[in-house]
Amino acid sequence: MTPLPEKHTADASTPPLDAPADATVDEVVATALRMFADAGFHATKLEDIAKASGMSKRKIHYNFGDKKGLYARAVLRALEQLRPPESVLNRSYAVPVEGMRRFIDALYMAIKDHPDAVVILLREQLDPALEDADSLFSQRPEDVALHLERLLLIGQDSGAFRPGISADDVLLLLISICFFPAGVGDVAQGLRGVNFRSERNITGMRRMVIDTVIAFLTTSISPSGYDSYLEATPPTPAEDSSDNHDYLSEPEGGIY
Repeated sequence: MTPLPEKHTADASTPPLDAPADATVDEVVATALRMFADAGFHATKLEDIAKASGMSKRKIHYNFGDKKGLYARAVLRALEQLRPPESVLNRSYAVPVEGMRRFIDALYMAIKDHPDAVVILLREQLDPALEDADSLFSQRPEDVALHLERLLLIGQDSGAFRPGISADDVLLLLISICFFPAGVGDVAQGLRGVNFRSERNITGMRRMVIDTVIAFLTTSISPSGYDSYLEATPPTPAEDSSDNHDYLSEPEGGIY
């Protein structure tokens, strides 16, 4: 795997360019996300992204540094798309089961509505293009996990949910099911004839996801004595950040 490129910065040798409008930058990121998801990082050419998005290759370099910088932005956009809306995350629920149902449904719909976001994340997992992907992912907001932890705490304290389940446990179950259609849905259709794109099966998957997670939380299994099924790995001491390439830093003058 090739080393990550140096962060792009504007200097005196950089020809003066007016920063493009937000909509133009958003458009090129959206186009890049779609094309990277379709063909993968290595097979996607920056020239093709420039042509499809309408932003010149020169301006893409100015805004993102290089293809890998644009790819990192596309991965971040994918993560943003797979979040429940703020109206769900900022709402409190007196009945924890109802709050959990709404959270599960919102996350399912976000994943269902953005299949390219799922695919680009799966591609990065199976054929990594970023050497510091973990660092990239760790910079995302924790509000989704925090909202889920609050729901679990309320539900477990009230006796609605069984103990020994963490937010990571629920997210693993949710994401495993929700990612299935975009990840291997075509294989399943070939083997079993199940079309995950049909309205009937989209609705069926929606019900299955909600029922599976709620049943997991409320079933009368004897306590295992563990706090959770999964255990997060403690973060390692940070290394000298001066040696790390930062795709999220803005060039002088700003990204937008």
